[in-house]
Amino acid sequence: MATDLDLLTLMQWVSPAYPVGSFAYSHGLERLVQTGTVASADDLQDWLCDVLDFGSGWSDTLFLVAAWRAGTGDEVLDIDARARAFAGPAERRMETGQQGAAFVRVTSQVWGGDEADMAYPVAVGRAARAAGLPVDLTAKMYLHAFVSNLVSAAQRLMPLGQTAAQALVHRMAPLCAARAEAALAADLSALSGTAFLAEIAAMQHETQEPRIFRT
Repeated sequence: MATDLDLLTLMQWVSPAYPVGSFAYSHGLERLVQTGTVASADDLQDWLCDVLDFGSGWSDTLFLVAAWRAGTGDEVLDIDARARAFAGPAERRMETGQQGAAFVRVTSQVWGGDEADMAYPVAVGRAARAAGLPVDLTAKMYLHAFVSNLVSAAQRLMPLGQTAAQALVHRMAPLCAARAEAALAADLSALSGTAFLAEIAAMQHETQEPRIFRT
């Protein structure tokens, strides 16, 4: 059972104020807006659902859960290597690597624990295990923060007002919870990635000019 302190700690970790630089990454969304593929709140919701069901939202949650459950250091290293490999495009690897390194640096100095650089979901999973935080709540809040950050990025890229943006995050919350629950009932044998257009958008963004986001 999560305590009030557990909740407050996780809220701090997934907050936009936590210095992992999440505001600088759009996960390829900037390219999709530029090409007109994502042009409305409905388009954005469809894309987010696909990423959570078939793309990095699903695989990263599996990596987070696996990292939380992992025993030896070698097992964690293997999970981290697989997490980086699943981030196929160069910008995706940069995104997960840089956010993970920033998360580890700050969290280890404040809470103690492992100081080795890890991919972002692996770093969050290991830190949650070390802090005694429940894996189910960690996974759900991680996915919700992932969606919230991308909706915030969309607000800087397309006509999406504050109320519409918050309504979209609200609509996405049940799917975040459901995908986290599915990941908790699975293991890394369930890894898959078929959100091909999201991956292609990340590759195309590497040479997009002008651009606001790093990915």
